[in-house]
Amino acid sequence: MKRKIKVLLFILSGLLFTLSSFLNISNWKKDVSRNEEIKTETNKFVVEEQVEEEESFTVDFASLKKQNKDTVAYIKVNNTNINYVVVKTKDNNYYLKHNFNKEYSTAGWVFMDYHNKLDDKDKNIILYAHSMKDGSMFGSLKNVLKKEWYNNEDNLNITFITEQGEFTYQVFSVYQIKVEEYYLKTSFKNDKEYVKFLNTLKKRSINNFGINLTKDDQILTLSTCAKGHSERVVLHAKLIK
Repeated sequence: MKRKIKVLLFILSGLLFTLSSFLNISNWKKDVSRNEEIKTETNKFVVEEQVEEEESFTVDFASLKKQNKDTVAYIKVNNTNINYVVVKTKDNNYYLKHNFNKEYSTAGWVFMDYHNKLDDKDKNIILYAHSMKDGSMFGSLKNVLKKEWYNNEDNLNITFITEQGEFTYQVFSVYQIKVEEYYLKTSFKNDKEYVKFLNTLKKRSINNFGINLTKDDQILTLSTCAKGHSERVVLHAKLIK
């Protein structure tokens, strides 16, 4: 009798696990689909133009802020799926579980580190997003670790737009690393500490981009999960114009 009960409990737990997994997958697909809809809606406020044979973008921040006052930027990385409106709030947790419309979402949204101020003194602007299996959010950031991506010069200039203007950042380091806080610094005691920081990031790169870095450089950092949550894929780029 006891054996039958154990078998029944085992079967029941298996069924509950299967049902839970099914519901999680279903919710995940729903969240991903919803985020794609929102991405299409928000990117209607981003107009791409050709100015003297170069891409230029106009972002209607006023309209985007009517939808979400947390809107702070737009980011585009060539030959990835990264072309999103960026948000920022009072912590680095909220947009891990909420989309641009502030709806609960396991897919989250692309967001800026809450320490960033977007002023001339902001040395390291940091953007985060989930590494979604379908390639959405920062799911395609892993592309930057492939030779065919970083050997293509067209991919190395990143477009970053804020209300202050349109900026171009040039990639100088890409790598995968175990979870840590070092590269997520946004403020530094002095120029010596900052230069050491920049040189460390540059040495970590899996490719030598031949980019010189100085105390006057400002950088952009993109970070997402890899190998579950045990590692991170990271990209660093310096402001060139």
